[in-house]
Amino acid sequence: MQTPKATATAVFDNLIGGRWSPSPSGRLFENRNPADHDDLIGLFQDSTPEDAERAIAAAARAFADWRLVPAPRRAEILFRAAQLIADRKETFAREMTREMGKVLEETRGDVQEAIDMSFFMAGEGRRMYGQTVPSELRDKFAMSVRQPLGVCGVITPWNFPMAIPSWKIIPALVCGNTVVFKPSSLTPLSAINFVKVLEEAGVPAGVVNLVTGGPDVGTVLATHDAISVISFTGSTAVGRLVNQNAAPGFKKVHLEMGGKNIVMVMDDAQLELAIEGCVWGGFGTTGQRCTAASRVVVHERVYDAFLTEFAARVKSLRVGNGAQDGVQMGPSISESQLSTVMRYVEIGKQEGATVVTGGHRLTTGPYARGWFHEPTIFGDVTPSMRIAREEIFGPVVSVMRCRSLAEAIDIGNSVAYGLSASIYTRDINKAFTAMRDIYTGIFYVNAPTIGAEVHLPFGGTKATGNGHREAGTAALDVFSEWKSIYVDFSGRLQRAQIDTQEL
Repeated sequence: MQTPKATATAVFDNLIGGRWSPSPSGRLFENRNPADHDDLIGLFQDSTPEDAERAIAAAARAFADWRLVPAPRRAEILFRAAQLIADRKETFAREMTREMGKVLEETRGDVQEAIDMSFFMAGEGRRMYGQTVPSELRDKFAMSVRQPLGVCGVITPWNFPMAIPSWKIIPALVCGNTVVFKPSSLTPLSAINFVKVLEEAGVPAGVVNLVTGGPDVGTVLATHDAISVISFTGSTAVGRLVNQNAAPGFKKVHLEMGGKNIVMVMDDAQLELAIEGCVWGGFGTTGQRCTAASRVVVHERVYDAFLTEFAARVKSLRVGNGAQDGVQMGPSISESQLSTVMRYVEIGKQEGATVVTGGHRLTTGPYARGWFHEPTIFGDVTPSMRIAREEIFGPVVSVMRCRSLAEAIDIGNSVAYGLSASIYTRDINKAFTAMRDIYTGIFYVNAPTIGAEVHLPFGGTKATGNGHREAGTAALDVFSEWKSIYVDFSGRLQRAQIDTQEL
């Protein structure tokens, strides 16, 4: 990255050890509005591995005291943070729309999810339950407790720039860990807004550290000996690298990666409801969700009726700057992401799929300075096509035919990912069959593949993840480990599994 020339634009620093300061590198990178790349939001630190190492050292020092703060006291700070975010929801949402592009209604939801997660996880400060069990020996007590891991490395993507950091950082803190946080370089302002709230709420110096920058920072987090757990959300390709980098140090690794999610529309479905769900699931956030409904398989008896109305609804979507009233779909996050979308549209055409609606970049008038693409539907798609198997992360939906529920389930399970799936049907037997047989971490009935809530586990199977979950109480398992404790008050040696007691 080149160092931009001096301007009056706001410059944002790193937070290391309780102090906001620039990187000694002197390098900065730009953050621009994807709906209008003439709009420069700010300049952010292009940090070095040395910056990351200083942040890790600060977090390690802070851990010694933070782990001893009683969990209910840690929770009180997080409750204050949740309320501060709630008080500033509209401001944070508008700034997020400016830097990320999704429509204001959706960025309000993103901020609300951070509020919900913070309140929910703060509640775990008084509930971090272990187990007490009867010992097999007399005069002996047996129990288990959670204990913190140490310094947590957190790497987050750009599509949910406040919600996803909250999924990771809040449970890490309530468990007694400290954090070094590297947000996406495409959405650093929302990350800074989130961290400043934690600081204002009373999180002590060094407990949360933020370092902006590129892949070199993330590599340090994945490889440094002082990092105990690394939590990453992003592409499967990068997640694999994170896992490989972390493996030699035996770190706990939490990965949340790609998805190629399916909506199954059966012949008994309420079609209007299914169409509404597929529009929202496929084109909400411009399709830039790991849970986006990028595949739809429709029973052949209702395929034509579904596709006709689905195309009409999608064609009528208003695309534009997400800050403007009435806009329903914003831009791609960057020129690179837009290029990926355009490349896959060409792949779909070459594979023989039919462009039912869309298929083009938008370049004229209000679109001239942004990364806009038409919402696009492909028909006549077969399950073997690349557009039906590979994650596009854009406003492109592939529609396929099926002859039965069994075939729909086979198509759903045929991809490398296993994050989310849904079925539209009025037959409870079909719904429960699909619930059982689709191999994903999330499943919906008569709803699209998006819309997870913070109090249930979030995550997927196969190439989507590595077995861990975010959200709900399952998140505590990522950021803590179990300690079993035995207290023998017999005053003599008792040997488990050997000594027996007389009745």
